[in-house]
Amino acid sequence: MRVLVVDDKELMRDSVATTLTRAGMQAAVAADGATALKMIADQRPGAVITDLQMPNMTGLELLAEIKRIDEQLPVVLMTAYATVQTAVQAMKTGAFDYITKPFEGDQLVATVSRAVEHARLLRENAVLRSNLESSRQRGADKPVLVGQTAIMCQLREQIDRIAPTQGTVLISGESGSGKEVVAQLIRALSNRASGPLLTLNCAALSPSLLESELFGHERGAFTGADRLRKGRFELADGGTLLLDEISEIPPQIQAKLLRVLQERAFERVGSSVTQRTDVRVIATTNRNLDQAVARGSFRQDLFFRLNVLPLHVPPLRSRREDIARLADHFLGLVAAREGRPPRRFEPAATQLLIAYDWPGNVRELFNICERASILSPGDTIAAATVAPWLQMNMPPGAESSDSGDPYDSLCEVVIADHSGNGLAHRSAHTSRAAASAALDNGQMAVAVFDRPLEEIERDVIVATLHRHKGHRQKTASELGIGVRTLGLKLRKWKELDLVAADL
Repeated sequence: MRVLVVDDKELMRDSVATTLTRAGMQAAVAADGATALKMIADQRPGAVITDLQMPNMTGLELLAEIKRIDEQLPVVLMTAYATVQTAVQAMKTGAFDYITKPFEGDQLVATVSRAVEHARLLRENAVLRSNLESSRQRGADKPVLVGQTAIMCQLREQIDRIAPTQGTVLISGESGSGKEVVAQLIRALSNRASGPLLTLNCAALSPSLLESELFGHERGAFTGADRLRKGRFELADGGTLLLDEISEIPPQIQAKLLRVLQERAFERVGSSVTQRTDVRVIATTNRNLDQAVARGSFRQDLFFRLNVLPLHVPPLRSRREDIARLADHFLGLVAAREGRPPRRFEPAATQLLIAYDWPGNVRELFNICERASILSPGDTIAAATVAPWLQMNMPPGAESSDSGDPYDSLCEVVIADHSGNGLAHRSAHTSRAAASAALDNGQMAVAVFDRPLEEIERDVIVATLHRHKGHRQKTASELGIGVRTLGLKLRKWKELDLVAADL
């Protein structure tokens, strides 16, 4: 980390800088307080060591100005006039420590090293606090991009080419398609992997809060600003900043963001001091920014600055061959988190997942896998368990019918043939009459889409009871529920009790 040495005497500042350089630190020098303040804004040193007695601006005055810029930047004072009063005043103003001239090289190195380590810990703590919620949402430390389809292999190749560069990345794709995982992978493969990764959801904050989160604010900049706060661009210096849902940034902040991307410079809210930052920006959007530009809601010049290295993450429905592999991966993650062996989907359940359109994409698939893993009592997850959770999305055209009978309208059904070799599943658009015919032939046909959950569950239980000729133990075992649970459901649905009595 860089250390700034400030002294009006050339021989002294060069001597201190040389000693620190020999100790393995990076040292920069300034001959006066004004120069030092400019270098602090431009170069972001990890610590400052300054002489106390200097013309124009004393060490104490410089310390006060530094604290207005960055209250966490440690400052060590060098003085030949060591008195108790001076030391107390220095500490009250916010000095990290002071050292009395003349001093030994080892004493200098030890004092400055403690200051540098103090600054590192403060910054690390601030980064962890700022990114805590994002870390919880990400879950795993190492990003994994699961999928072997051609479109995913092409995406990996693009990531491998983009990651080592410094250019701004714009990742587009539907909500839940895995844009944040792609961003994490780009950072992990870049030369900034050891630097901080901060994430900000631009749609989750009001314009005033968003500006403060991005650029920071000074104490007293607005009501409630009782202390100086560093923004994400400042905290992510030397690392990566992920701006999620970039299309939601309001127009009044877009100009300020454009300036950061162009000049790597900004001012905190309520400050006139220009700060510089070295941050790689990765932005994500689930909207068409070209259309936003055409509507005038998004600046065209900002779009051009963001769209340097574009990536598109495909929706899950366009890579159905990856669904089974993703499902197994997610079941493994949940099992590892819960400390138990992983569940697995039965073939019919897997086919259900493959046939579904996944409007929520990978995020929805993970939710289904987590729910199935936790709620399924056995080692395997049956189609009957998964089917009710996929009933919200009717396929295109399913709502229309040439028949006047609404009960004969096209619907998505799951037909499972219990032939002794397990579940041979197929999913098709068919009528309720066709489903009933399948049921009469010893198959189980269950309408999945555009139906209440309770109705689907009732049909599954009826079909299973028919197959097992009313045998409750076998029915409950196949459905993955207890006999007592089955009995409670039968008592709840009186018509099912009648069905069971007739069998």
